[in-house]
Amino acid sequence: FSLWSIGPWGRCMGSECGPGGSQSRAVWCAHVEGWTTLPTNCLQSVRPANQQSCFRVCDWHRELYDWRLGDWNRCAPVAPRGGGGVRSGACPRGEEGIQTREVSCVLKADGSPADDAICEYFEPRPRLEQACLIPCPRDCVVSRFSPWTACSKTCGLGLQNRIRSVLAPPIFGGQACPNLTEFRTCAPRPCEGREMLFNLRVGGWGECGLPPSLPEASEAPSLPPAQRVARQARRRKSKERKGAKDPETHELIKSKRNRNRLNRQESNLWSIEVGYRARQVVCVHRNGSTVPLSQCPHWSLPDMHQSCLMRKDCAINEWGQWGPCSKTCADPSVPMGTRIRTRQVQQLPVGGGAECPQLEDSQPCEPLGDSVPPCATYTWRTTEWGECRVDTLLSQQDRRRGNQTGLCGGGLQTREVYCVQANAELLSYLSNNQDKAGRPVDSKLCVGSVPSTSQLCHISCPIECEVSPWGAWGPCTFENCNDQSVKKGFKFRRRKITNYPTGGEGDCPHLVEAIPCEEPSCFDWQLLKLGQCVPDEDMDCGPGTQLPQARCLNSDGESQLCADAVFPPSVPCVVPCPKDCVLSPWTPWSTCSQTCSSKTAEGKQMRTRAILAYNAGEGGTICPNTSALQEMRNCNEHACIVYHWQTGPWGPCTEDTSVTTLNSTTTGSKITPSGPDKPSCAMGMQTRKVICVKVNVGQVPPKKCPDGPRPASVRPCVLPCKKDCIVTPFSEWMACPTSCEPGITSHKQSRFRVIIQKPANGGLDCPEVLYEEKDCHAVLFRWKTHKWRRCQLVPWSIRQQSMGAQEGCGAGLQTRAVSCRQLDGSVTDIGQCLKFASSMPAINQPCQLPCRDDCQLTNWSKFSPCTADCVGVRTRRRALVGKSKKRDKCKNSQMYPLSETQYCPCNKYNAQPVGNWSDCILPDGRLESALAMRVQGDGRECGQGYRYQAMACYDQDNRLVETSRCNSHGYIEEACIIPCPSDCKLSEWSNWSRCSKSCGSGVKVRSKWLREKPYNGGRPCPKLDHINQVYEVVPCVSDCSQYVWVAEPWSMWKVSNVDLKENCGEGVQTRKVRCMLNTVDGPTDAVEDYLCDPEEMPAGTRESRLPCPEDCVLSDWSPWTPCELPCSGRGDRQRTAYALRLPKEGRECPKSMETEPCLLNRNCYHYSYNITDWSTCQLSANAVCGIGRKTRMLDCVRSDGKSVDLKFCEELGLERKWQMNASCTVECPVNCQLSEWSAWTECSQTCGLEGRMSRRRSVVQASRGDGRPCPAQMEQWKPCPVRPCYRWNYSQWSECRVEDVVCGEGRRFRNLSCFVSDGSRDVPGSLVEEELCAGLEAAVDGDKNIILEEACTLPCPGDCYLMEWSDWSPCQSVCVKGQRLDFSAVQVRSRAVVAQEPENIAQCPEQEWHFRTWSLFLIAYFMPAFCAIGGCPPTSLPGVEGSCDPPCDKPRSFCSEESLCMCEEGYTEVVSPEGLLEQCAEIPVLEIPTAGDRNADVKTSRAVDPTAPTTEQPGRPGRTWYLQPFGPDGKLKTWVYGVAAGVFVLLVFIVSMIYLACKKPKKPQRRQNNNNRLKPLTLAYDGDADM
Repeated sequence: FSLWSIGPWGRCMGSECGPGGSQSRAVWCAHVEGWTTLPTNCLQSVRPANQQSCFRVCDWHRELYDWRLGDWNRCAPVAPRGGGGVRSGACPRGEEGIQTREVSCVLKADGSPADDAICEYFEPRPRLEQACLIPCPRDCVVSRFSPWTACSKTCGLGLQNRIRSVLAPPIFGGQACPNLTEFRTCAPRPCEGREMLFNLRVGGWGECGLPPSLPEASEAPSLPPAQRVARQARRRKSKERKGAKDPETHELIKSKRNRNRLNRQESNLWSIEVGYRARQVVCVHRNGSTVPLSQCPHWSLPDMHQSCLMRKDCAINEWGQWGPCSKTCADPSVPMGTRIRTRQVQQLPVGGGAECPQLEDSQPCEPLGDSVPPCATYTWRTTEWGECRVDTLLSQQDRRRGNQTGLCGGGLQTREVYCVQANAELLSYLSNNQDKAGRPVDSKLCVGSVPSTSQLCHISCPIECEVSPWGAWGPCTFENCNDQSVKKGFKFRRRKITNYPTGGEGDCPHLVEAIPCEEPSCFDWQLLKLGQCVPDEDMDCGPGTQLPQARCLNSDGESQLCADAVFPPSVPCVVPCPKDCVLSPWTPWSTCSQTCSSKTAEGKQMRTRAILAYNAGEGGTICPNTSALQEMRNCNEHACIVYHWQTGPWGPCTEDTSVTTLNSTTTGSKITPSGPDKPSCAMGMQTRKVICVKVNVGQVPPKKCPDGPRPASVRPCVLPCKKDCIVTPFSEWMACPTSCEPGITSHKQSRFRVIIQKPANGGLDCPEVLYEEKDCHAVLFRWKTHKWRRCQLVPWSIRQQSMGAQEGCGAGLQTRAVSCRQLDGSVTDIGQCLKFASSMPAINQPCQLPCRDDCQLTNWSKFSPCTADCVGVRTRRRALVGKSKKRDKCKNSQMYPLSETQYCPCNKYNAQPVGNWSDCILPDGRLESALAMRVQGDGRECGQGYRYQAMACYDQDNRLVETSRCNSHGYIEEACIIPCPSDCKLSEWSNWSRCSKSCGSGVKVRSKWLREKPYNGGRPCPKLDHINQVYEVVPCVSDCSQYVWVAEPWSMWKVSNVDLKENCGEGVQTRKVRCMLNTVDGPTDAVEDYLCDPEEMPAGTRESRLPCPEDCVLSDWSPWTPCELPCSGRGDRQRTAYALRLPKEGRECPKSMETEPCLLNRNCYHYSYNITDWSTCQLSANAVCGIGRKTRMLDCVRSDGKSVDLKFCEELGLERKWQMNASCTVECPVNCQLSEWSAWTECSQTCGLEGRMSRRRSVVQASRGDGRPCPAQMEQWKPCPVRPCYRWNYSQWSECRVEDVVCGEGRRFRNLSCFVSDGSRDVPGSLVEEELCAGLEAAVDGDKNIILEEACTLPCPGDCYLMEWSDWSPCQSVCVKGQRLDFSAVQVRSRAVVAQEPENIAQCPEQEWHFRTWSLFLIAYFMPAFCAIGGCPPTSLPGVEGSCDPPCDKPRSFCSEESLCMCEEGYTEVVSPEGLLEQCAEIPVLEIPTAGDRNADVKTSRAVDPTAPTTEQPGRPGRTWYLQPFGPDGKLKTWVYGVAAGVFVLLVFIVSMIYLACKKPKKPQRRQNNNNRLKPLTLAYDGDADM
């Protein structure tokens, strides 16, 4: 049996994107057992299709299709596992459910459905279901019953009630709330007389209305305003006819008349009418039925009429025109503006009429029209960079801090940043007011990163002039060889500039010195050498001559043709004959002993020669004596008179009047640092003083010095351009505040301007005033109340029917006018006060017109002043008025007291500190610059400051009062210290060591050592070595010719085997060899021998044979000829000698030539240049950092590794391709730069104990290099002065008052009282005098609608009524498994029923409760919300038993306050893996339980707190060891150290044993006198513990 099988659809293929594609799949016939068979074995009619059309998805379809997500459905419970099981009725923690939603792929344009495969191509299908939680039903939760009330009757059968309130409403299908009231009958005692069954009930007041017979509210008809004005005018004229008034009286009357006009309410805004209202008084039975009024016994009925204000609703006119748009420019990117329209009040609400609606309306707008300018854009603008300062980078120990002149190198410069308008369109629009374009604005308008206010800069260090040593004195020459008319001659010596200075050659010392001399000559022959001595007249020996070899040189040492100079003559000489004495040639003349000659010192030179062979005894020339072997001559015979030109410094550049170019003044728009637009200023000239100086004497006449090398005294210069000070225009005046803040009486507004270019080179100075300030002239409004008008009664025609009423007296109503004034007293529109002033004062009040028999008294006076606190009494008085003085009942002081006395208040104040100490705050100092930038660690950032603690002042009733009562300014100050940063202190650099090599390249070193480590955030130390030193190593090269060996002449021969007749044979010569300093004048001073190359040291002794008479005498050997390079080993070198004396016939001269092979590194060497490493970056002595130079040295190295003089490499012409100097940079140690502290913020609380103010600073420049790091404290705080928190609050409502009757509709009252508190939420506050709240707006908890009385109902005896609403319950959230769900939190309140008669219970109304919801957002801000999990179980009331779930039923267990099952003292908890208590196990004292007992694996102490939460892992019982390593103070106990020491000793012992056991035995050693071998001793450890 076979069936068709199909594979998955393949990828959709097609040439175009969209629905035109196709896809295919595999279709094959398969046997039921799984193997593939022929297609004919399957039914062809049901063969599935192997191709279908499809939608080919392309990448751009992503923008057209997307997943549509439906809403989540209702959370449905998940079917219980195991299937078919009945769900338990208990719902301990909510139920897990699942919710689903629809997900489909749609076309974005119209939402039409599409194939899901299209959306799945881009992102996977979103999930279709998710887990959810179903809360359990929560029953209604009610409070406990209150105690039973007193019996409703004092006799007979009455009722007692007890009530409860709703704490949580029923939700999610929970049980409804039970009855909130319970009743029970009571019978205190039988009634003796007749029980009172009837009572008067007063109804509520009706609507206010006008009397039907009178059109006006007043008792007498009033005239229209026009008639009243005319009547008043006639009255004034009649008064004026009676008598003329003086001007002062006239003005007084006029002002009084104006004031009276204001008091009259003739304005349409008020239109107050006084009417009346009535109420009913009925007699009711205890069962609630109404009976005739005569059934109720009463003395008098209450008033049934009352004056009132006629209700007038607020009336307003139509909206006015829209005002201009606040946005005055055109830019779509700028938010829209607003425009406002207003409407005016025509009638203010009176008598409880409807309040006025909104008087101002606004709407978004855009300015219209072609003339609308573009909106301003803002950008940052900067001033020019300030002066580059190096002193800010100096460390504390730098000695240059005391003298900062000449500092150079890397520095720091700063600038100011300000905000200006930027866009070009606006600038062209404002072309007529260019100042506005550059005017600074509020920096808040600029967005984006602020340009840096500081940057590193560089002051070029002056290059000091360095000169070479003096050259040798030249020949005596004419001052000018072209003009030899002046016969005065000079000898010159010169030196060169080796390092050109910054300011030119003028800063160098003189380069030429001259000595006057005689017989000058411009040209002379220089003797090079003498030729070989040639005997005269063809003789082989005897006298002869030596021909000189010379060249002609001028005074500068250049070869010339000597036309006039005499050529050196030939020199006579002698060629020794065989029997003659032989002398060596003369040595060169030694260095002159003096550079010049004086009376006390003459220059001398010496040369010597030696005897090479003695003469024969007979017939030969005798050898000269010793004195003849040495010659002396004078040298440097010129006097020690040296002249040179000396120059002074160049003077300032002054204007050259010969040049007509004027010195232009550079303005801000012309300054261009470089380029073709650079301003060209006038040419000037500089002069300097040039004098002739005689060395060691001083100034001499100029003719003493040669004119040729005289320096110039005048040179042209460019005058520096003048730069005027440039400042921006003043900014706009800062806006004044729009609202008044309490305690602030005046405001300031300010403006500023910024210096963008400082003056230089004589430009205009900057203005002194950069900041201006003036007072704000704010327009404030206030209410002005006028005099109360007369008291108006209910018309007599209406109230004359009332029992006991009298005409012309009784309770009435009086009104007054209220106007709006500015601070200067001028009248303004009342709408301004409605908008800006406090609540409007009352315009009416009840009044009382005394009747004929009433006692009339004045108001109470003020209390008399007290002489001192807590001393005496104070009194206030009042007096009887009119006929009341004569009535006896009015004289009754018990009923009408005329004075009141009370003790003087005993005000005792106590100051107490509150809160924590503030940060240590330094006193404010002046700013060094307008940049408000501080360098971390400067003098204003450390030192002595003060910290503050707030001081609160309390009176004797522990009420908070102003701190001034305690003679305190509100703070306790305490001095404190902010430690100053101390930088790393190193010693000064040591002197450079001598170059490590006297010839060639070496190194020299200098060092610093640590003197003091940094602390308190000082500059860190550089990297130090192990002995706290830092080194600086630079390469150096020593001139190989600076120290030379100088050998004295050889001594006389000392012949060992003397033949007295011949004086010849083997002998020894000696000479002294010294190391001397080589100078331009030759070797001078002797130095230590180690400075000279020991390999080059000449021999101090030589052994040779002294030729005998008639023997051949050879000269000394010539130097070896140089080897040919490269040294291949095949070349030779040779040296020669020549015969000074030929031998007699028959004898021969020894060979006069020696040859030796050239061997590498023996007598033949290769030479190469060696380049040293770069030195460290070397700065100028006056620089701290910045650009320096690094150097390296070139050395000539022989092939054997020895450094030799550079001339060896130079003579070979080796290529020198290296750069010897390079610029480098030493990173500048920039200290952290902080902004100035901001202004102190407003106090976090306007009153109370916990107010704080803070200030911040920011990092302007982070530290760089080894600069001081930024401090951690970037914010400071200090407490605000403690101010009492005054607030208006309601007192408790009074009892419902119904005058003269028992029940009915009445009024209840409460007062608006002033309370003081310290700002804490849990402190209700204390009652204080109302004057302290006089400056506050009349509002309670933000509600300005003050309600001080309201209607109430006093139930009649027997009525069943609803109580007042209970307080709102705490806010509660819906929680499942301890997690708050996204439901609104609720609060609930309720009112219960109270019954007084058993028979009236059926007539009681229904109890009421309602709740309000809060969003979770509001809860987070206004009130805490807790999770309420269902209603209270009927068996466990709150506070009776713990609420542990499951209950704590294990022996020795109890439920803790945290609702956890805990064990009693002496027992510990054994907890299951699920966290439930399994048992309470007894705590063993010193018992270690055996293994295998799971429940006994408890090690704890009896001192463990049973309420402490456990933190064990699931599946493991809790463990607490009895032996605690830490004591109560947190320190390790002593026994822990003992155990540790014991463990350490044991470990050392074990390691030692293992080492000895594993150590290899040493090899046997032999002894010289004992051949026995010692057996090696090995120690084996066999694991024995006793070892």
